[in-house]
Amino acid sequence: MAKINEAINMSFRVDKELKKQADTLFRELGLNTSVALNMFLAQCVRNQALPFTPSRVEKNNKIEEPKEELKSAKADGYYDFENIL
Repeated sequence: MAKINEAINMSFRVDKELKKQADTLFRELGLNTSVALNMFLAQCVRNQALPFTPSRVEKNNKIEEPKEELKSAKADGYYDFENIL
């Protein structure tokens, strides 16, 4: 983990309700969102992979085509997950 004087600020878009729910979860786990996101990034780097397996398989084991939002990034450089979750 970087020392505090070596840390940088990151900025990204997230759904308002998703952030609220995540903040609540992290607080209940004794973390804040910054620490939780640092843990996520550290785990990705440590394992050279995501800490979960992305899949096109739904819970009922049916495979569906990726939603259009995942097929290409928006023009402003971020994905629109509004209709994905």
